[in-house]
Amino acid sequence: MTNHEFDTVVTGFSSSLRPFALNLTKNMEEANDLIQDTMFRALSNKDKFQDGTNLKAWLFTIMKNIFINNYRRKVKRNTIIDTTDNLYYINSSEALTENAATAKFVMDDMKVAIRELSEEFRVPFMMHFEGYKYHEIADELRLPLGTVKSRIFFARKELKGKLEQYKPD
Repeated sequence: MTNHEFDTVVTGFSSSLRPFALNLTKNMEEANDLIQDTMFRALSNKDKFQDGTNLKAWLFTIMKNIFINNYRRKVKRNTIIDTTDNLYYINSSEALTENAATAKFVMDDMKVAIRELSEEFRVPFMMHFEGYKYHEIADELRLPLGTVKSRIFFARKELKGKLEQYKPD
């Protein structure tokens, strides 16, 4: 396809791109800008188009990618980052003290609840808690994968029941 033929075919597709652009932007002016950007990118990158492929699909992909890039740029531009120093005493981290007593009680109760689990549930649960993957646990304990998953599930369920008192209201 010659350059002139390519330019003619690409510009001929502009009317079929309009509904898609309008659907993406929901605004006629932005849709026209999107079509114009698409035509510009397609014509300036005609060397990247391979003969025998679907030109219309190529144009729709270009349009979609332009829209996504513009949207991400717009979202990033609207993000406000506060770099000012908080010089207020109320926001000072030095003024905060954390009461670790309640966390210690919860942790002690969790350790007791885990120790009370039967060994068939406790061992796979603790291995999973320590970061082992299901298949690694199954290989280590020489159990089927489904058995390991169900034992971990039942261990969680039993622990959830034992620690119900700590559930937030």
